[in-house]
Amino acid sequence: MPELPDVVVYLEAIDRTIVGHPIERIDVRGLAVLKSYDPPISETHGKAVVGTRRLGKRLILELEDDLFLVIHLMIAGRLFWKPPDAKTGGRDILLAIRFEHGILVLREVAKKKRARVWLHRGEEAMLEEHDRGGAEPLVIDRDTFAERLCSENRTLKRGLTNPRTFSGIGNAYSDEILLHAQLSPVKRTQQLTDDEIDRLYAATQDTLRLWLDRMREETREGWPEKVTAFRPEMVVHGKYRDPCAVCGTEVQRIAYAANEVNYCPQCQTDGKVLADRSLSRILKEDWPRTVEELEGFRS
Repeated sequence: MPELPDVVVYLEAIDRTIVGHPIERIDVRGLAVLKSYDPPISETHGKAVVGTRRLGKRLILELEDDLFLVIHLMIAGRLFWKPPDAKTGGRDILLAIRFEHGILVLREVAKKKRARVWLHRGEEAMLEEHDRGGAEPLVIDRDTFAERLCSENRTLKRGLTNPRTFSGIGNAYSDEILLHAQLSPVKRTQQLTDDEIDRLYAATQDTLRLWLDRMREETREGWPEKVTAFRPEMVVHGKYRDPCAVCGTEVQRIAYAANEVNYCPQCQTDGKVLADRSLSRILKEDWPRTVEELEGFRS
């Protein structure tokens, strides 16, 4: 799922490409993508895009006449800029926003279509539905970060990814942040020491800025083409069973629902292997609890 760095780079490309230009029309291709009906999507026709903003992982296009087009890419939604004569009839194309000089295409390559689009009249109505209240992690100071994080006693993984706590951090970057902070994803927020909060705040700032810089360097003045939650340069996210780039220990995971948490047991959990729900319930007492036991389990 596109997270803070990805969404920011998308919006910067949109600023360069379509701000100041009127929408000719919006073609809705996916039956379930449009989640609002009043005002109708035809209200956007002829309205210029006057600005952009981000709310968490949502992209907001501000239009003339106090209209706000909200796009949530969810897991597999991606945006592409196409020439004005490009074909937009493929089954993966959910929405095509047509301008005189090109087409902004929302595409989702997945069996289950989760990407969503809304059109709101008025900023208040838009914020009421979409603003989760999370603090901007690259703007707040260390004390505000600590206050937000420790306001509820959650796991660090949930504390970082809760949109009501912080804006725009998801599964991928939270894995990277926790690895760089050398903290367990299941440690409770209210158990953190001052030193651990310092490390986590610095890791959050450094990780998000690192990836923003990398993605801006990739994109330059073009369009973001490699928006993905799984990048070869990532240290731990998506690296299950690969050696940790820091210490060489095999990266482990906690699987839940359709997601998983990736972590290094040596760097983050003092050598302990955390219970993986998909296997530990089956193996019970045979589940390996340390790196050494895990190596014996696999041999």
